[in-house]
Amino acid sequence: MTTHPIRFGIQTGQQLVEWKELRDLWCSADGWGYDSLWTFDHFYPIFVPDPTGPCMEGWTTLTALSQQTKRARIGAMVNGNTYRNPCVTAKMAATLDHVSDGRLNLGIGAGWFELEHRSFGIDFKTIPGRLQALDESIQIIKGMFDQEKTTLHGRHYNVTDAVCNPKPLQKPHPPIMIGGQGQKVLLKIVAKHADMWNVPNASAERYADLVKTIERHGDMVGRDTDQIEKTIMMGLTYRAPAEREKAALGRIMAISGATPEQARRQMMIGSRDECLETIDRYLKVGVTHFIFTLPRPFYLDEVQRFAEEVIPAVRSK
Repeated sequence: MTTHPIRFGIQTGQQLVEWKELRDLWCSADGWGYDSLWTFDHFYPIFVPDPTGPCMEGWTTLTALSQQTKRARIGAMVNGNTYRNPCVTAKMAATLDHVSDGRLNLGIGAGWFELEHRSFGIDFKTIPGRLQALDESIQIIKGMFDQEKTTLHGRHYNVTDAVCNPKPLQKPHPPIMIGGQGQKVLLKIVAKHADMWNVPNASAERYADLVKTIERHGDMVGRDTDQIEKTIMMGLTYRAPAEREKAALGRIMAISGATPEQARRQMMIGSRDECLETIDRYLKVGVTHFIFTLPRPFYLDEVQRFAEEVIPAVRSK
């Protein structure tokens, strides 16, 4: 059985935020020992009433932030496949792997935010079409990373002798993170291609069911899915005042439709002991990488305290 180290990461969507504020958070989190740092890949703010607010482009922001950090791995949670030709994505990823000294995790998903597609004139496709395109895209990207030339004539992409030079620093390629939880098709793509898999705001019970689905797909495609690093994205509200907890729970309830009790069990929230219990509950269902999504305003005191009080306790076990 493949085992993965326990890791902790931070995800910061670059919406409604000033560059200096984002840069300072990443530099601090890198210094506090977080293992991974993630942007998102959206052109408009998400999950807010007004999508016309400021939102910095993801690849540009990630490249700049790679130069402000030294040790944490970096990536986007996750890039929308529909936004870019896969050959362009492969070239961008290989370049950023060099620029970041081999610290890139390449996140990718089928894409979901229809407004961005419609207003930018990007083909939104049907759900089956987006999933087919994702599968083809990953084949092309991995081929460009691993092979001298790549050719694929599919339903969505027509690529002939595509070359990626230089290749990524990481061998055989940067870890590919796939995000999503569609059980019939998306998780089969995860079983076939992913080095890492992420799902947001899932209960431990739901997560366990999804892992079993990935394992069944792995049996069908002939892959040991223990090789896939299992990650969860959730909110972080550590030793915070009651009003911060209430606001954080409200965000999860609004996004997922959860009750207050359910939302609390899907977050890293509360005291040190409560957080340690939450970590243990998710470890038992296969999660080894906890990634905390931080909306504005950023509460650096919580992020630092968690790094100093909880992470060492987990790693010392």
